[in-house]
Amino acid sequence: MSMNKQALEEALALLGDVLADQETPFGLLVIGGSSLLLLGLIDRSTADLDVIGLVDANSYSKMDFIPESLGSAAARVARAMGLADDWLNTRPADLMDLGLPDGWAKRISVRTFGALEVHLPSRQDQICFKLYAAIDSGPTGKHFADLYELTPNAEELLGAGRWAITHDSSTGFQQELRGCLHDLGVEWDHDVI
Repeated sequence: MSMNKQALEEALALLGDVLADQETPFGLLVIGGSSLLLLGLIDRSTADLDVIGLVDANSYSKMDFIPESLGSAAARVARAMGLADDWLNTRPADLMDLGLPDGWAKRISVRTFGALEVHLPSRQDQICFKLYAAIDSGPTGKHFADLYELTPNAEELLGAGRWAITHDSSTGFQQELRGCLHDLGVEWDHDVI
């Protein structure tokens, strides 16, 4: 089942209530379509919540897997709302390995749902993540569509490109990056990035 913004907020509120009942509060660093929905930056539905980090006293660490208490709470929400078993997942958490864009933690927005805090990177940082994802999925994928909807200017896209090549500096990736930027109306001079 896909969730629009209202359904996503309902799922997170229910998750926060279950976590409160379990006395297991969590702070999660979230990216992807769900974070864009919560920030009001896109209007498409999403099937999941992509968690990349755990928040502890305003510091962030990579979340490689869903802890048991969070997983059991998410399973209860999935059953109650008819969501997929993996609606809460850590698939993109590897982004944390090579670093997020400079200054990202200072630009975080926080939404609270009971015992659940959801930390959302800024539009600027989301542009980086979506460009990186769009390079892999191509111009017909949802990541490219999300990036297009964010209406980034050339400077934002080139900055996102500079960040993306810190995660993959291969010639093939740079060629794909050049093509993706071209599709967005930005010509890439390697010296610029």
